[in-house]
Amino acid sequence: MSDWFLQQEHGVRFEWGPTGAQQLASDAACLVVADVLSFTTSVTVAVEAGTQVFPYAWRDETAAVFARNKTAALAVGRRAATPASPWSLSPAALRQAPFTPRLVLPSPNGSAIAAAAGDSTVVAGCLRNATAVGRWLARHGYGTVERPVVVIAAGERWPDGSLRPALEDLLGAGAIIAELDSRGVGPLSCEAAAARACFTHTADVRSAVATCSSGIELARSGFADDVAIATELDASVVVPVLTDGAFHHRTVR
Repeated sequence: MSDWFLQQEHGVRFEWGPTGAQQLASDAACLVVADVLSFTTSVTVAVEAGTQVFPYAWRDETAAVFARNKTAALAVGRRAATPASPWSLSPAALRQAPFTPRLVLPSPNGSAIAAAAGDSTVVAGCLRNATAVGRWLARHGYGTVERPVVVIAAGERWPDGSLRPALEDLLGAGAIIAELDSRGVGPLSCEAAAARACFTHTADVRSAVATCSSGIELARSGFADDVAIATELDASVVVPVLTDGAFHHRTVR
């Protein structure tokens, strides 16, 4: 791929989806995943409770094998949760489920992006912890030309498997980039500046997420509580950082 797609000469960069992560990760010191409904929101909820979260890109029989190898509980799809398997990709379900010290969280978008990061530091960001993530990145020297950070909006999938850009992820990414910009980190690429502008110029972020396509889909499917948790703006000071294959607790005060 030509270098001009890598947004080089910018400390803060922005792209979409697993493919975008794969393309830009090789030139990044840190990759931030924003999958607001609901992978990275679920990660923050679980990590806040003290759980180590192992991302896994597939929700199939291999996920169960992976979970056994990690001595971890396995999260299931939202609609597959039962009293025997109460952990799922639903942030609301995770809040109500019994504590587990280790959890495998399959997600074809957020987990796949984390897996694409290679040797880069990986951080789980969302609207709940955007300020904390931006502050942590700045304090650790990320976001300069020498140590660039790439913020990836996960997006969703159309039925044919192609990427569907999702407003909630653009807003989550933009919130993190806005915090970085407020701390003088950068320069921002044009793509990153556009994501920041989407967040800063959205008058009511909670309403925007609740009434966008993804928010309506979840609410009408019986998961309105997940949307509400995802829009708890800056409710969390936890910064989940991928270490030894799992997201671990990092706190910013």
